[in-house]
Amino acid sequence: MKRIKTILVVVLVLVAACAGWGLYLYVIAGELDTLEPHFTGTCRRVAGVVGAEDITIHPSGAYAYISSDDRRATRAGKPVPGAIYLYDLTRPGARPINLTPNAPADFHPHGIGLWIQADAPDRLFVVNHPGASLFGDSPTAGPPHTIEVFERQTDRLVKLRSLSGQALVSPNDVVPLDAQRFYVTNDHGNQSGFWRTLEDYLLLERASVVYYDGAKFERVAGGLQYSNGINLSRDQAELYVAETTARRIAVFKPDLVTGRLEPEETISVDTGPDNIELDAEGALWIGCHAKLLTFVSHAADPATLAPSQVLRATKSAEGKWRIEEIYLNLGEELSASSVAARYGGRLLIGPVFDDHFLDCRLGRVEENL
Repeated sequence: MKRIKTILVVVLVLVAACAGWGLYLYVIAGELDTLEPHFTGTCRRVAGVVGAEDITIHPSGAYAYISSDDRRATRAGKPVPGAIYLYDLTRPGARPINLTPNAPADFHPHGIGLWIQADAPDRLFVVNHPGASLFGDSPTAGPPHTIEVFERQTDRLVKLRSLSGQALVSPNDVVPLDAQRFYVTNDHGNQSGFWRTLEDYLLLERASVVYYDGAKFERVAGGLQYSNGINLSRDQAELYVAETTARRIAVFKPDLVTGRLEPEETISVDTGPDNIELDAEGALWIGCHAKLLTFVSHAADPATLAPSQVLRATKSAEGKWRIEEIYLNLGEELSASSVAARYGGRLLIGPVFDDHFLDCRLGRVEENL
């Protein structure tokens, strides 16, 4: 009888602990936050691009590159080739142009990074999941993840090489250091299965940053929570990594010779940051998930709308970060924003799943911030 009582007590304690942890997750995921949609500018839906998860604007402001993949089709076991699109920002009403029309069936692009050099074609680095989906499932033969390196030739991207390695456990985003070297985030420490899910719901710090020196991959930072978007400051003095489930941006000082990273500081953003883009002034533009568990529900069911949120982060001369919410809607206009790229008065906002992205004109308030 005493033993039964002890077991009951243990079970009750475990149930209470699980319930407490569940409530904690619900709160820190932003599910109890009151959201007030706002934006003083105007947005136009640009259709025909499914899952424009990452967008980067060329420094000239003339065009943008868009990474597109139908992730729900892949998850349903009916994958279709993804694509990289070119979007002309100089022509009103322009339609995106597919730069990879002959991509193989296993082309499933994720994060992208652009390297430009005078008198040389644009070079695009692309995280690809040929043997696994964005969620780490659906394994197939061959490497589950690769970094594809392309060169732009007018209206086509020509592949220069495909890189893979054991360090690419769960790559998410990439940023080039030069024409050969780059950094990549691993958003998990496990490729798939139960342990990957455990990382998410126990908030385990198993994510990392990997450096490619032109010949090999090397893990240069660990102890991160769902390391997602990554980018470099214009002078390459700071490397920014979005930690989605930790609701913060980790800032590192990169060694431009060895690629080593030295932790510098963290920026609390009080939301789930995804991709990070920089504007001409060096401000960070971050596509965010204001309610992370709602985003999980949206991933499983398109009928469940997930909020879209855009933050702008600027650093003062004294080194203090200022975070401003530029755009917020509850998912009717766009669900689950993952990226926001700004040039002048234009702001492009892309989603993880939706079949369109937004081409916005900033209002006077946002443009003059």
